[in-house]
Amino acid sequence: MTDAELAAYYAFMAGQVLIKTRESGKFEGKALGKAGDATANTFLCRALRAARPNDGLLSEEEKDDTARLSMSRVWIIDPVDGTREYGENRSDWAVHVGLAIDGVATVGAVALPGLGGGVVMRTDQVSELPPAAHKPRFLVSRTRPAKEAVAVAEALGGELVGMGSAGAKAMAVVRGEAEIYLHSGGQYEWDSCAPVAVARAHGLHCSRIDGSPLVYNQADTYLPDLLICRPEWAERVLKEVAALS
Repeated sequence: MTDAELAAYYAFMAGQVLIKTRESGKFEGKALGKAGDATANTFLCRALRAARPNDGLLSEEEKDDTARLSMSRVWIIDPVDGTREYGENRSDWAVHVGLAIDGVATVGAVALPGLGGGVVMRTDQVSELPPAAHKPRFLVSRTRPAKEAVAVAEALGGELVGMGSAGAKAMAVVRGEAEIYLHSGGQYEWDSCAPVAVARAHGLHCSRIDGSPLVYNQADTYLPDLLICRPEWAERVLKEVAALS
């Protein structure tokens, strides 16, 4: 099984575990989120370590093993991206399984179990981007829209679209449901590794909001900002962000 096939299969299976955990009725709210995180993390970490024993692993839900820093290949996972949305029985959450090679988000899969039908966006199955809307749609947090995103959307005559997890937002751009995902204010490597790998494979622009590269498998896993957008919007968005500083 290739790395991409492995990522997609495990992301899908973790998603099914999460759906079953939610449908069991044994948990609700924050307790459901905690149970989902723990269950999916156990499955993914055990499966990846068994399948790729020589690779490093970084998970949001496990203590960091810094041995990964000396490794070229490191799996970076978020068992439930959007724990709050998952616990609230919403659909805008995701499972991230990404592989960084020499610091670059190279292979990955993002499962969107809440959408039903086993939706998994992956780096080895690439479709053409749907037509863009004339008026750019900016994906932002439902509760805390990034000030840069609000300002740039206003400057470009764009529309704000609230959505849950980072993976759900990034895949909404891949799926043609929006043109721009501009985030600032705090994220970690597991929030963006798999989404960035998938977005790049589909031809989207991916960078920090100052235009610099996204670098993974760092000692400090904090990676606070992110721009994923259609390539035709990248230059204008980065110019507007620069003008804000």
